[in-house]
Amino acid sequence: MSGLLALFDDVAGIAKVAAASVDDVVGQAAKAGAKAAGAVIDDAAVTPKYVQGFQPARELPIIWKIARASMKNKLLFLLPIGLLLANFAPWIITPLLMIGGAYLCFEGAEKVYHLFVPHHHDVDQPEDTPQDPAHLEEQKVAGAIKTDFILSAEIMTIALSEIPQSTVWMEGATLAAVAIGITVLVYGSVALIVKADDFGLFLSRSGRLSATRAFGRGIVRAMPGFLKALMIVGTAAMLWVGGSIVIHGLDVLGAGELYHGIKDVAYATANAIGQAKGFVTWAVTAALDGVFGLVLGLGLIPLATRVLVPLWTRLRG
Repeated sequence: MSGLLALFDDVAGIAKVAAASVDDVVGQAAKAGAKAAGAVIDDAAVTPKYVQGFQPARELPIIWKIARASMKNKLLFLLPIGLLLANFAPWIITPLLMIGGAYLCFEGAEKVYHLFVPHHHDVDQPEDTPQDPAHLEEQKVAGAIKTDFILSAEIMTIALSEIPQSTVWMEGATLAAVAIGITVLVYGSVALIVKADDFGLFLSRSGRLSATRAFGRGIVRAMPGFLKALMIVGTAAMLWVGGSIVIHGLDVLGAGELYHGIKDVAYATANAIGQAKGFVTWAVTAALDGVFGLVLGLGLIPLATRVLVPLWTRLRG
């Protein structure tokens, strides 16, 4: 009997350790995922455009294809690569983060730039020959998966940099939790956004109460403005997070003048205002990081368009 009780105690102890490990994984995943907010918001803001122009019945299947590929890329490719780098070449994490941050700055700045200088795809051009819908869907999904892979790599790298040093199994479990949680969050949100106008249209036509029909019409009218607002928030988040990553990376590499200068300005501003010091410090820091991200991104546009893209095109033949 005493042996059986001892066994129960051991099982209970193992269960407590396992529960604590799960709590640690969830907590670390939440903190790590929060640091990747800029890339996550942009992922959610960019994806809806890939289902524009398709029949409503094809919207959710397209989103599912992209989400499934995103999960596969994160778990089968990016997670093992991240663990290898973290355990055998940790020195490369900061430079990779800075490259990813610079990419976010470039993407955000390019969106701002094209508000004032129309992109060559935005000007009037002769319409192409109509394409087969199935082929067009394959092209759109392929393009979305490529964009998602870049953003997913940035998300996983940011998350990896925020995980406290621990065993490779804990790091792997935390990264897997981040990958699954963010993919569900992003593409669940995208599905809701994409189908919101259909839901509003359904309410406006089938609602039994006038208030219900009015609510449906309000959803339909609000969606274009909501999508534009989401794009603005996504762009601002990219510039803020990208600029912050680069500035912090410079500090880690020993060039911390800009990092400490921004902190000094933020603290001085908060002390001068004297109220909500924590929020003011964060807001000023984020604004200055975003301004730096915009300047850096604008500087990278000619490098990318005149050097990197032609070079990559030539290498690909």
